[in-house]
Amino acid sequence: MIEFIGKSVYKGIAMGKVLVMGKEEDIVKREKIEDTNAELLRLGNAIKKSQKQLQDLYEKAVKEVGEASAAIFEVHQMMMEDEDYLDAIHNMICNENVNAEFAVATTGDNFSDMFAAMDDDYMKARAADVRDISGRIVRNLLGREQNVMSQPEPVVIVADDLSPSETVQMDKEKILAFVTVHGSTNSHTAILARMMNIPALVGVPVDLGKIRTGMVAIVDGTSAKVIFEPSAQECLTAVNKIKEQEEQAKLLETLKGKENITKSGKKINLYANIGSVSDVGYVLENDAGGIGLFRSEFLYLGRDSFPSEEEQFQAYKQVAQTMANKKVIIRTLDIGADKQADYFGLEKEDNPAMGYRAIRICLKQQDIFKAQLRALFRATAYGKISIMYPMITAVSEVEQIYKIAGEVKRELDEAGIIYQEPEQGIMIETPAAVLISDELAKLVDFFSIGTNDLTQYTLAIDRQNSKLDEFYDPHHPAILKMIQMVVDNAHKEGKWAGICGELGADMELVKTFVQMGVDELSVAPSMILKLRQIIREMD
Repeated sequence: MIEFIGKSVYKGIAMGKVLVMGKEEDIVKREKIEDTNAELLRLGNAIKKSQKQLQDLYEKAVKEVGEASAAIFEVHQMMMEDEDYLDAIHNMICNENVNAEFAVATTGDNFSDMFAAMDDDYMKARAADVRDISGRIVRNLLGREQNVMSQPEPVVIVADDLSPSETVQMDKEKILAFVTVHGSTNSHTAILARMMNIPALVGVPVDLGKIRTGMVAIVDGTSAKVIFEPSAQECLTAVNKIKEQEEQAKLLETLKGKENITKSGKKINLYANIGSVSDVGYVLENDAGGIGLFRSEFLYLGRDSFPSEEEQFQAYKQVAQTMANKKVIIRTLDIGADKQADYFGLEKEDNPAMGYRAIRICLKQQDIFKAQLRALFRATAYGKISIMYPMITAVSEVEQIYKIAGEVKRELDEAGIIYQEPEQGIMIETPAAVLISDELAKLVDFFSIGTNDLTQYTLAIDRQNSKLDEFYDPHHPAILKMIQMVVDNAHKEGKWAGICGELGADMELVKTFVQMGVDELSVAPSMILKLRQIIREMD
């Protein structure tokens, strides 16, 4: 038994096998072999297994995110059949008498370097694909576990840290809990855990070199501890706690279909925050009234090139159709800061949270912005879509956004493409936006307060810096006064104001927000019924 204490980002308890991510397990040694035919047979079997895994992933992805996004798995299958790639591996095994793992890894590196050096952007993007398929074949040759997408049963993810691009690619149905060595309580891993209603710990001082994939672990978010290789008694205790957890969840189920209304008749909308098309299932499962924040930047992460207008359109359309005319608020691209994609070519910044990000990128690189706006406006014909712009600090930015949106609409009109006129609102995430919210309210249809960034900018604290967690106080009086100011200024102009940051799910503040006049709370889907219970019990 090995026990560690960390920081809890979502309470609850889970038990299952561990999957260690981020370890350099795929480094292979060169070995001399005698029987090249046997080695080629091993290689052939590993490739067949890899092809089957990719086919399974393709079929699953088609159901969850549509054919356009699933196509990458078909591409990987075709690349595994490439004659030049296979000939290079075969020749290395036969001519140099080396083991198949070494031949695949070396060939993968060689082809990847070749693609990366090409001038054509499409060919450059194939470098990562070659590394991916080579890594898959190597892991199958070594008999090692594939990534979480390929796991046959749900697992406890253990990692040094997880980036937004890593979390967005995970099969969320196969995750029991998260445990990371680094990361803060406001990281994207934490946000994902809260969305999925699973226990998660960050800042756990575990030596990943001593943790093996396949070990059993108990993750207890309530006591903020993780136990590896627990005793029989600890397992029994965990099973009983899990049963209690399931019973509590059943009680909340009785609130489905009921209104979010206080005893005195005050109603508040409860919407959900999501990051991908596949997350819509969580929204419906938890009976949210709509989607208050679709983080569109996750369509840009975990890939090597920009998503096309058509790809984005299909994603937005699918969400709108699935939500069956319930409100879907899609935030335009909020890349930068802790959400990085290499193909954007963003320069390294000393302080990226206050740098070139979000709407600033969109206003400077308008071709990216216009492609997204075209996709968004086209999707409005299929549901109740609203568009929300992040990181606004000035009236002039809103005016410029509307000018660009107007150009996009004229292009669609000329092409005879049907669209609806959507609500257009902004996120209030900076003190500057709070202080001019009276002016901004005259221009936009709604406000959504992003309390994560608003807190870090107001308190001058990097929310990703775990060393500052004790100083990061989202309950600070200054934050609450700012929220009240924004709500009041919105209402003076007849506009609605909501909260879409993590603070919206803070059960200690729900009553305060209702009393402030907040019209909408957009939270992790797992929090909808818990907040509904509090609201319905309010006098």
